Amino acid sequence: MSEADAEAAEPTPGKTEVWIEKYRPERLDEIKGHENIVPRLQRYVEQDDLPHLMFAGPAGTGKTTAAQSIAREVYDDDWRENFLELNASDQRGIDVVRDRIKDFARSSFGGYDHRIIFLDEADALTSDAQSALRRTMEQFSSNTRFILSCNYSSQIIDPIQSRCAVFRFTELSEDALEAQIREIADNEDIQVTDDGVDALIYAADGDMRKAINGLQAAAVMGEVVDEETVFAITSTARPEEVEAMVDQAIDGDFTAARAALEDLLTERGLAGGDVIDQLHRSAWQFDIPEKATVRLLERLGEVDYRITEGANERLQLEAMLASLALENED
Repeated sequence: MSEADAEAAEPTPGKTEVWIEKYRPERLDEIKGHENIVPRLQRYVEQDDLPHLMFAGPAGTGKTTAAQSIAREVYDDDWRENFLELNASDQRGIDVVRDRIKDFARSSFGGYDHRIIFLDEADALTSDAQSALRRTMEQFSSNTRFILSCNYSSQIIDPIQSRCAVFRFTELSEDALEAQIREIADNEDIQVTDDGVDALIYAADGDMRKAINGLQAAAVMGEVVDEETVFAITSTARPEEVEAMVDQAIDGDFTAARAALEDLLTERGLAGGDVIDQLHRSAWQFDIPEKATVRLLERLGEVDYRITEGANERLQLEAMLASLALENED
């Protein structure tokens, strides 16, 4: 093999790695967008006074990263031996609490006062499992600290919540997302246009993981990451396309609105839930009367509930557009 062939066979630097792991913060002070949370967690670590913690908030906002960063700062190079991560959505039964957690909590500590058990998606645990977890937290409180992560803290029983310091992770700001996108683009030597950054931020909707994955996927498609590439890769409709569909329905042109919906679902590959999410996110940004926005949100609530209960997505979305069109005729 010639030298040129050998070079061609080598993988492009950075392209074979998963960027959400490559650029995952390892220290608390590297976490972006949570300036009100990070200093409080740092004080716990500095004072060696770590309580049980509960991280609640949407996906991709840094809950797992924060838990791992705490472990790295407490245990340094030994963090993997003293940090157990379980995903409750995969292992929902009571046996997980009784067996794996207890086995880890009872094992040797290697000179540390306590170990950390991180239970991701804890709101997926059954009621019986949560009751068992509460008793386990009591039994091993002298040598084990629990960090629970969940999307909805209301799904966690009160006895567990009262034993934890609760931190609410909100959706990340546009500034935090942009800073991370541009930093990665610079490190990976990727050219990203301003409208490409805006599109990534819009598609991510406060989810850092989604923004980074979108950037990596778009970077594979060409030398420049622009708006068109991002929307194609992320299966996201442009805000103006969604607004045009709503405008047509409000104006009474149901046929045009239905055709626009058909294009989003069939040609663009959006799921019904994606359409609902985009409509909800952008409703107050549409250039439509306030009364029409209120009607739209009312219809969206009905459609979202019916789809959640198992109704047909396409039928419900068409019915929503039809109701907006008929209301205009009245």
